[in-house]
Amino acid sequence: MTVSNAEIQTGSSRTFYNRSGAGQAETILFLHGSGPGVTAWSNWQLALPFFDDKFDCLAPDLVGFGATEHPADPPTTMRGWMRLWVDQCLALLDALDIGQAHLVGNSMGGAIALHLLMEAPQRFNRVVLMGSIGAPHTITPEIDRLWGFYEDPSIQAFGNVIRWFVYDDAFLADRIESITKARFEAAMDPDVRRSFMAMFPAPRQKVLDDLVVPALALRRLAQPILLVHGRDDRIVPLETSLHLLQHLPNVQLHVFGQCSHWTQIEFASSFNQLLAQFFTGQL
Repeated sequence: MTVSNAEIQTGSSRTFYNRSGAGQAETILFLHGSGPGVTAWSNWQLALPFFDDKFDCLAPDLVGFGATEHPADPPTTMRGWMRLWVDQCLALLDALDIGQAHLVGNSMGGAIALHLLMEAPQRFNRVVLMGSIGAPHTITPEIDRLWGFYEDPSIQAFGNVIRWFVYDDAFLADRIESITKARFEAAMDPDVRRSFMAMFPAPRQKVLDDLVVPALALRRLAQPILLVHGRDDRIVPLETSLHLLQHLPNVQLHVFGQCSHWTQIEFASSFNQLLAQFFTGQL
């Protein structure tokens, strides 16, 4: 099947989303991360076509990112943004008449996935958290620079940031210029820039802390959860998944060596196969 995209009203905003496998009995909702210029497609372009022979795959641009409608008066706290994202995701499922879905959350999308499980556990089945935020840790210099990108934006700085997402730059050698150019242009869109700067003000440790899900809440999340992390992730360190492993009741962890923050790209084939086994109950 091919990947299509569309817009749909989700509460107070119109959501742009990618979809493949429409009509399949089970749905996977893919939630992207928080890098400047990120979109659902930039995160999940290698996953959506892989799963669409068995699953209805949805990958929305979250409010404040990409082609989804941006708020004219954006929230100034992370908790305010989280309310928008949780409401958007549930409204998207409602608008498409989907009662229950599996979840895949990348980085900040992992934190959103955990908040969705706290608020509407009956709407979600199996869950994958990849390089997930949502556990307490000291902010890394890499994520601080990433979220503070607009303090001194340049295409050169953006190229350096992109390299942090992979273990070995040679992996992107033939694509680094095109990826940097496309993501930088997306990041410099005035709406995207306004939303991002409202999302991640200094001090950014507080932003990170506001995304943390309390341990007592984690212990009440009964869904089967698969944690996936790059051993060499310097943006969101492995310790976050180790914390989640300690507190989630129905959980397993898979760690990729020689892998940074883009597991779904650096190890695309293995990542997709791992998720396929998990979602079909073979893992």
